Amino acid sequence: MRRKIQMNDGWEFVREGQKPVKVSIPHTWNAIDGANGFDYYKGECIYKKDFFIEKSDEANSVFLEFEGSNSVTDVYVNGRHLGQHRGGYSTFRFDVTKTLKFGEMNDLEVRVDNTVFDDVYPQMADFTFYGGLYRDVNLVITNPIHFDLMDYGSQGIYIIQKNVTDEVAELEVRTRISNDSDEDKKVRIWIDINDADGQKVIYGAKEVILSPKETKTESLDIKIEKPKLWDGKKDAHMYKGVCSLTAYNDTIDSLEIPFGTRYFHVDAEKGFFLNGKHLPLNGVSRHQDRKDMGWAITSKEQDEDMALIKEVGATSIRLAHYQHNQYFYDLCDREGMIVWAEIPFISIMSKTETEGINPKLQLKELIRQNFNHPSIMFWGVQNEIQIGGDRPEVRKVVKELNEIAKAEDPTRLTTMANVMFVEDEDEYNFITDTVGYNKYYGWYTGKTEDFGPWIDEFHKKNPGVKLGISEYGSEGIIQYHNDDPKVKDYSEEYHALYHETVWKIFKDRPFLWSTYVWNMFDFGANIRDEGGVKGRNNKGLVTYDRKIKKDAFYLYKAYWSEEKFVHIAGKRYVDRPGRKMDVKVYSNCDKVSLAFNGVEISFDEKDEKIFIFKNIELKDGYNIIKAVAVEGENKYTDTGVFNRVDSINESYQAPEQSGGVVANWFETPNLDDVEIEDIEISDAFYSTNCSFGELFENPETKKIMDRFFPGFEDHPMFGMAQGMKIDQIAEMAPEKFDDKLLYSLNKELIKIKK
Repeated sequence: MRRKIQMNDGWEFVREGQKPVKVSIPHTWNAIDGANGFDYYKGECIYKKDFFIEKSDEANSVFLEFEGSNSVTDVYVNGRHLGQHRGGYSTFRFDVTKTLKFGEMNDLEVRVDNTVFDDVYPQMADFTFYGGLYRDVNLVITNPIHFDLMDYGSQGIYIIQKNVTDEVAELEVRTRISNDSDEDKKVRIWIDINDADGQKVIYGAKEVILSPKETKTESLDIKIEKPKLWDGKKDAHMYKGVCSLTAYNDTIDSLEIPFGTRYFHVDAEKGFFLNGKHLPLNGVSRHQDRKDMGWAITSKEQDEDMALIKEVGATSIRLAHYQHNQYFYDLCDREGMIVWAEIPFISIMSKTETEGINPKLQLKELIRQNFNHPSIMFWGVQNEIQIGGDRPEVRKVVKELNEIAKAEDPTRLTTMANVMFVEDEDEYNFITDTVGYNKYYGWYTGKTEDFGPWIDEFHKKNPGVKLGISEYGSEGIIQYHNDDPKVKDYSEEYHALYHETVWKIFKDRPFLWSTYVWNMFDFGANIRDEGGVKGRNNKGLVTYDRKIKKDAFYLYKAYWSEEKFVHIAGKRYVDRPGRKMDVKVYSNCDKVSLAFNGVEISFDEKDEKIFIFKNIELKDGYNIIKAVAVEGENKYTDTGVFNRVDSINESYQAPEQSGGVVANWFETPNLDDVEIEDIEISDAFYSTNCSFGELFENPETKKIMDRFFPGFEDHPMFGMAQGMKIDQIAEMAPEKFDDKLLYSLNKELIKIKK
């Protein structure tokens, strides 16, 4: 019978130039430096371990299993190179049977390299690429006849939902069976389907004859009458498929496969439907890292993440931008979350490897390893890959990835996340079954109210396109506060106001099949330096350490959750410089009252889930405010303390009042003496309506770019800017790209014909 032995303890870790240290898995060497600025360690490190294999296992097959190692991994046993895995997020295995010394100690050496290679993805992205053996390492011992362990890291068993309705679930159980022996073997496949209570629903069996060293695919059809459907958060009912191989009186291999039966579709006018009923996909996105841990997290941290996502009331999770831990997909199954799962074909494509071999590999691994999770309903094939420029080979690979996803799994829908500057009529909107846009009106460009007109115009132009919002958000740093929140002030108040405005726009447009807050949690992003915080993206509803829920968290909880509560917004804005203040309360209760220094006040305004108490006069010193809601016999309260002061608390002000990550990419010349004159811009000539990639590629325009943006070609963000037009960057960073700079650039660029 199959045994899995965890190998997480007793490793020696060696980094170049440092003494060996003892570590346990999961482990990363970037736990601290990975979220503190661009200069984090990238390179090869070595993990070593001795392990013992019983002499009695000599007749078995033995595999080394790695659940996640970033990003290029070479494995050696007893000095022999078993192979290499390229990609940092999926499970992979090596057959070590012929390399082992049974009844003796064996030497295992794993070389892991998180350098960016030109044929491994991601090439560049707005998150840290933590290095290390950051998920479990296991030894898997099986009979020579077993369900295939070398099928792209999968379980070797696929429960295919061919036809599911309220009346019947017609399933195909497809198995891959391997015979590692040198003899013909006859085995019987047994499939038992049990319900959540352990009661057998149905079973099937089939006899198989395997030739020596053969791997064979066999299928059994199973029909469940009146199935209990997996119905999201309402009832995430899971069946269990017990798949066994028997020979004579022995069970030689067995796997339990949890799965759920369900059917779903997306309508371009009405949105997402699960089991025939409309279900708004109120979504959040998640990165897997944690403060001072990087990616080397345990089940405890994953449980905490899920608990917070459940509390906010989300119905869907976009697991960005790579394959996440199997444990978390299992949590999504059990908790009824609808999942968008994706690969790291993100931002830019390799300049040298243009067939997309590695993203195609990672997509097959993602699909095969996660095929049986009922929570996953969307396979994502790219995220903002257009940033690297409009290259025909990129479009070709995106189409091929979609074709692979449909061939591997025709039962699910494909999707992609387009960068915000993709045009409404672009063919990217018609490749996959559904599409999402990463839009940041009100942060990187425009104002939050621009979401409505853009969504309506896109829907009018493309009525058949199933449109979602795959990312939206703004930075929110809980240290910063003010009474007049504005874009790019990094305040918690603007962060909350942004989400108030955007959510009202989204909820009034039910044709959006999904919306995903970027992000549920702050996360490590080494390329960032903004708002006084290096190496971090601060758009989360919850802080990086998961200790503090920002005000916007409670806004969504008020709209999405049925758990009754009241929350006073702005409680961290303690020192108030004015005589009067407005108090804002988020709540999903019908009525909220306020006790101010013991005196009860009724709200002046209610805007759906937002209660406003206006012009409350503060006394000198500390003021106690208590919000109260009563529903039936239950009482819900929250308390805030505010201190009236004479002047603004300087610690509440962000060190940069404007700008942000994009502005920080550039050093620009002083052009105060420039006088703007009328000039004519034509598509026949270069201009600021061209992309950085175009302008740096042409030798003549490159000289101009080098003069205006000295050193930018060596900046770590240069690759991210390749597909962006200067005019688009100017929208995102107007304080750097003012009218004088754009005029001066165009004055020289328009002299050069394309």
